[in-house]
Amino acid sequence: MRLVQALILSTALALPVAAPTLAQTAVSTITVTGTGTSQAVPDMATLMIGVTTQGETAAVALAANSTSVEAVIARLTASGIEARDLQTSNLSINPNWTGYDSSAPAIAGYVATNMVTVRVRNLDGLGAVLDAAVADGANTLNGLTFGLAAPEPALNEARKAAVADAKAKAELLVAAAGMKLGKIVTITESGAWTDPAPMFRDSAAAVPVAGGELGMTANVTVQYEMAE
Repeated sequence: MRLVQALILSTALALPVAAPTLAQTAVSTITVTGTGTSQAVPDMATLMIGVTTQGETAAVALAANSTSVEAVIARLTASGIEARDLQTSNLSINPNWTGYDSSAPAIAGYVATNMVTVRVRNLDGLGAVLDAAVADGANTLNGLTFGLAAPEPALNEARKAAVADAKAKAELLVAAAGMKLGKIVTITESGAWTDPAPMFRDSAAAVPVAGGELGMTANVTVQYEMAE
């Protein structure tokens, strides 16, 4: 009985001591989001060009299409495009339906389409590449985008700017609250991406193009400690 009473008394004496210890470890924090940007001149372009042909039968349409695509690829290769930068991205053969307004639609031949994705690493020759491809039978252009062969350096500059922006916001808010900014508790990247910002420039090529600049954007979320 005395042992049980001693244990109860010991526990009762220990509880008041633990509460102040927990209260002293509580730290005030502030969480902010920073955004940073950087600009970079693109050094490569990706375009999707294709050939669309028609024929009385699917075989005829495909044969004509294959001949034209081979000529386009040969011209692209002669223009300096490497084999690793050429890829067939879509090949389709579809009937050409007519008579939709009547009760008996019919097939009036077939349409074959072959799309090729092309990476151009020499932007000075981009206009000439487009002109050559069209001259050899390419009659479809489904997009042209500019990019960087190595985007990380530009993205890293945007990340640094995002962290600096987050710190500036935190310092402003903490100072307004009459406190001081402490050390970083956590830092998380909320996203980083490329945002094209075209800027036209003169081109001596047959097809004028706009290389412009690429905008890199990064977001970070940072949590700081605050001290009085």
